Amino acid sequence: MLLDSNVSAKAFGKINLNLKVLPLKKDGFHDIESIFQTISLYNQVIVEVKNCAGCEVFCDTIVLPQKNTITMAYEAFCQIAGVDVPGVKVTLIKGIPAGGGLGGGSSDAATFIRLLQKICRIKLSDEQLDFIASKTGSDVFFFMHCDEEGKGAALVSGRGDKVKKIHSRTDLYLLLIFPGVGSNTKEAYSMVDSFLAHGDKLNYPDFNELETIYRLPPEKWNFNNTFYFALEDKIPEIKKALDELKKTDAVYTAMSGSGSTVFGVYTSLENAKKAEQMVSNSWSVKLVQTL
Repeated sequence: MLLDSNVSAKAFGKINLNLKVLPLKKDGFHDIESIFQTISLYNQVIVEVKNCAGCEVFCDTIVLPQKNTITMAYEAFCQIAGVDVPGVKVTLIKGIPAGGGLGGGSSDAATFIRLLQKICRIKLSDEQLDFIASKTGSDVFFFMHCDEEGKGAALVSGRGDKVKKIHSRTDLYLLLIFPGVGSNTKEAYSMVDSFLAHGDKLNYPDFNELETIYRLPPEKWNFNNTFYFALEDKIPEIKKALDELKKTDAVYTAMSGSGSTVFGVYTSLENAKKAEQMVSNSWSVKLVQTL
């Protein structure tokens, strides 16, 4: 018996605090060392049960490929759920820009799985959720292990599949700048490979120290992002946007994920709003909070 035939939820985005990309392995993948932190920017995911089988996905702003994170998550859910899974229509109302390094598609998939569990009146184990993530995308592992509202923070390593939840900070305000250029993850990793081949001279905190540093005032953070330094010369808009944030009262600035979104961190809403006024005439921006 189905609990609901029409359910919806917010799919929150994330930023990366420290993102060390390790050299390409023989299996063709990279390991990473990062802190993932959810933010108040979100997509809306609406799931409706339909009479025919399968999963249809509609988006309000972009045309999605036939195979996407939602359809892949649906197929994996059907394999692992152990119940008859209904056909569904999924509508995505996007608030998170695509290609911005904020995890929108991955968060959509994890939120969709939470809603499917509600519809089917089941609760999957962590192992089952990880199976679905393995069939869907690396960042999905993190979002699968967020709380029931899709919020949280974690130390993330391996291919993104090793997730250690930590107590999330909710005391920080972020000003996001969207430089107006997308960053293709596959191409970004190719640029990282070239960057690493010439010798990565960046200083990164030890992985075991990341949570301790995360607890410090942000002005004391010494995080780094391999992607930024691999991309800064190739996509000059990213560097320009980051330089703009450095002119404000931001206590820390960085790029999220593989880009192209950059962000400034503020310890008060007042300072964040002042920064927003300074840069909003030149850039597309969004003021958010850590969750």
